[in-house]
Amino acid sequence: MHTEPDPDPECRYRVLVVDDNAFIRAGLASALEAAGDIDVVGEAGDGREAEELARRLAPDVVLLDVRMPRTDGVRAAAALSRVSRVIMLTQVEEPDVVLAAVRNGAVGYLVHNTFTVGELAEAIRDTVRHRAHPLSQAASAALIDAARTGRTAAPAGPADRARFGLSAREAQVMELIVRGHSNHDIAAKLVLTEKTVKNYINRIYAKLGAPNRATAIVTWLGMPPGD
Repeated sequence: MHTEPDPDPECRYRVLVVDDNAFIRAGLASALEAAGDIDVVGEAGDGREAEELARRLAPDVVLLDVRMPRTDGVRAAAALSRVSRVIMLTQVEEPDVVLAAVRNGAVGYLVHNTFTVGELAEAIRDTVRHRAHPLSQAASAALIDAARTGRTAAPAGPADRARFGLSAREAQVMELIVRGHSNHDIAAKLVLTEKTVKNYINRIYAKLGAPNRATAIVTWLGMPPGD
């Protein structure tokens, strides 16, 4: 039977929940507070309100919906990512929306009904600790589709990818990231420890000039963010 890891009693995580649906906000806040080490320090119903609260409250993580009145989540991500780590938390999984959110600084993208409360709590912890950047399978696939269909050039081949200076093992790890595998899955497939996989990923980020998993995928596929 799978059990969630016990939270670190010495560490607390400050979260701002942003969604125009008050019931979703209340449900998320209640579920996350029950995790024991997560404090929901504020709630906002649109991107503009979220920006004001984030500047005042300085949360560790902003959970941000996409479609909201006044300022939508994709636009708000640009400002919010300058003061906090942004995880998109939404029903929307269109490739162009996922890519736009990543370009605007989101470090994660989770689609509702594809994760448990425990997995969301762990995603928040991992994001703050810089251990991982959460992408649901739907978001990962959408990001890859957006990168591939958005390129005007042919897909990057081995010779093109060599310009990043990745070793054969690092390239192998990166290909598994592109396919949406978690660090745990990559470790199992390559018979490595998760710590070794994390070390490989950190080196990959440095060589690709990518701050997170989503940006690394886009860069590896040949369409750097901001093009």
